[in-house]
Parts: sequence; structure tokens; C-alpha cells
Amino acid sequence: MKKDIILCGVGGQGILSIATIIGEAATLAGIELKQAEVHGMSQRGGDVQSNLRLSTETIYSDLIPLGACDLIISMEPMEALRYLPYLNGKGVVATGSKPLVNIPDYPDIEALQAELKALPQVVQMDIEQVARDAGNPRGANVVLLGMAARYLEILSTEQLRQAVATVFARKGEAVVAANLKAFDAGLNVLI
Repeated sequence: MKKDIILCGVGGQGILSIATIIGEAATLAGIELKQAEVHGMSQRGGDVQSNLRLSTETIYSDLIPLGACDLIISMEPMEALRYLPYLNGKGVVATGSKPLVNIPDYPDIEALQAELKALPQVVQMDIEQVARDAGNPRGANVVLLGMAARYLEILSTEQLRQAVATVFARKGEAVVAANLKAFDAGLNVLI
């Protein structure tokens, strides 16, 4: 089994934390992992993107070819659309629904939503609101991971929960509990 994932967002949104959690889960599961990151102008609100390739077989490249991505996980809609050429015909887009308007010529929000809704498989939610409702306003990225978990398929929900606990363990039990609650909120909100 193989799963090619593109994680994307804007600097400071926690994309690389999601990549770390998925990487930890892959290690726990004993599967192959290749990762490539592009940080761009991440400290100034620029594009942040990570290619994650997970497989039960050997992986020879860390970059996902055009048309081969199985899942795009995006913190906001415009960033999801930026990587559509990489998505395969059966691929899924899991994205936050609230735009991060950080540039003066940000595209029309209604046009972005129309383009997303035209895709065959897209799920989106206001991950920031779900994180606030779960009591972890800084946990929108972990909510997004919970929302996307069912589409990862190569990793179980329990492996991802264990990875969340491992990644945040050094920050203490309260932070682990808050992030597990955020993960579960994302996982359960679409059920």
C-alpha cells in the first residue's frame, strides 16, 4: 500500500507539526517514509508545503510527481488549490474552510469555494472554530489532521493519536490532552 500526501498552508499555521506527527505515526507503524519540505517565506506568512510519501514498499523519491498525489491536507483553501495539478483522479482534498487573507490580491473567496466544490472529493470545515470549541485555539492544525485521518488509510487513527501524544509529550500532559482532544474533534466532526 502507498499514500502520497501534500501538506500545505502559510508559515506559522503548523503544517510542519502535522508532518512531524504523520512521520512519527509512520515510524510507529514500521512503514517507509520519505519527506520533502519547502519553507519559502514561512516566517513572513509565505507558502509552506511538505511532500509525504508513505508505503509498505520501498520508496525511491521524496517528491510526488504531477498527478500522483492521493491526499492534499491544507490549512486554507487557496493553498489547497495551488497544488491541484499534483492530485490524482481519485485524490481527496481536506482543507480548512476559512481563508487566511494575507496578501493584497488574495483571490475572490466565492470563486475559491466554487472551484473547491467542483472537485470530486473535498472535505472542509472551519478548523479554527472547531479548535476553539475543543478548548485549544492554537490546535487548528491538529483538528485538520483529525479531519484528514480517515483518508490516510495507511495509518490507523490509533497510530495517529499515539503519534500526537509522542510529539507533544515534552510539553507536558496538559498539552498532550489538549491536542488529543483537538484531534478527536476533527475526527468526529464529520461523522
